[in-house]
Amino acid sequence: MSVEAAASAGVEGARSGPFKPAVVVGLVAVAVFALASMGVLSAYAPDLRDGDDGQAHALSKSAVGYAGLVRLLEETGRDPVMVRGPGELTPNSLTIVTPLHGVSREPLEALAESDRALLYVLPKWNTTPDPVRPGWVRAAGRLPPMFAAAVLPDMGDVTPGAPGDDPRANQDADQDLAVVAATSALAVTEVEGDSRPSLRTSAGAILGRPDQPIEGLRTLSGEGWRPVILDEAGRALVVTHDETGSYVLAEPDLLNTQGMADLGRARAAVAMLDYLAGDAPLVFDLTAAGFSRPRSLLRLMLEPPLLGFSLCLFAAFLLVGWGALVRFGPHRRGERVVPLGKRALADNTAALISLAGKEHRLAGPYARLTRAAALKAVAAPADGDETRQTALLDRLAEAGGSSERWNTLNDRALTARTPKDLMALARGLNDWKTSMTKGRPR
Repeated sequence: MSVEAAASAGVEGARSGPFKPAVVVGLVAVAVFALASMGVLSAYAPDLRDGDDGQAHALSKSAVGYAGLVRLLEETGRDPVMVRGPGELTPNSLTIVTPLHGVSREPLEALAESDRALLYVLPKWNTTPDPVRPGWVRAAGRLPPMFAAAVLPDMGDVTPGAPGDDPRANQDADQDLAVVAATSALAVTEVEGDSRPSLRTSAGAILGRPDQPIEGLRTLSGEGWRPVILDEAGRALVVTHDETGSYVLAEPDLLNTQGMADLGRARAAVAMLDYLAGDAPLVFDLTAAGFSRPRSLLRLMLEPPLLGFSLCLFAAFLLVGWGALVRFGPHRRGERVVPLGKRALADNTAALISLAGKEHRLAGPYARLTRAAALKAVAAPADGDETRQTALLDRLAEAGGSSERWNTLNDRALTARTPKDLMALARGLNDWKTSMTKGRPR
């Protein structure tokens, strides 16, 4: 390859760029898609969590979880709804709340302030994750009854602790737990041994009975609480608060997945929920288990009514990107503002003369330069008389077929005033000189 060819190829490669346009467009498209996907996934990350962590909530499939109950209600046509915030609660519904021991009570306080019917299912079991099977748990004993009642939020004048105050907020770490349990407004009692309670309403209607016994059956009692569902011995399994109307269930084994393995217990659980809810839909709250949906500006932009604005903004972004893609080409090297060489000097001089409006004054000098070039072309004597030189040039022009005469051309040069006159004079002088030299350079 020659030096000229190599230089031309280098210049062409620099102008075309190091990447093909299709590659650049593909990279930009992948980057935009990845960024948009990351934003959407981050906005909806709480909803994408499966929640199968072994805890006692509606997303957990472990023995203490309530995913089995949710599945049973779905299969029987009751269509339960799981919500992640107080603002999503369905009006006139029975909301099942499964608070966990040791978790923040702020979501419970927000739920207690709503006007929805609430059913609190108290915790019972201490569990540890199964190291072999993810989502499974192993029993580590039962939670003491006083701790089970302590998960409830404040309910007017009656609180789940010492009357008039929350015992967990003002008791010392070494306070006797028996004293806390004795002064609790809502007392949780554990029955020794195994029990097969016959669930019945306060009016005496039988709801069902487990086929298998329940270990450590728990019941409720307390001032300001009224029994709603009892066992055959008259012990309250579900109570309701006189002021707020909230329900509390002390025995979670009636509803959790471990209990759904018992056919009789599953039937009793469905009958109990139907009795408490009536015709209202069933709702499982997940905020008490730490699965609340936080407020997010990005999520707000991806949902109505701002979804239309977001789509318009995205379309404007695409149009701007397309405009930038078709508007700009490969990078071009910068050129000198004032080029080098005689041509640049002549162009700049002509531009200055044009700006000054003095073009017509170039006609006379140009005519004399053309006459001198013609005399040199015909080899006329340099020291001859000007009149004889003019006569010689006119004879040669006439012999060459030109009708122009020098005196006529000179007069036109002296009277030229516009660029049009200058162009006509230049053509006439060129024809006059060419007729003598036949276009031959001398």
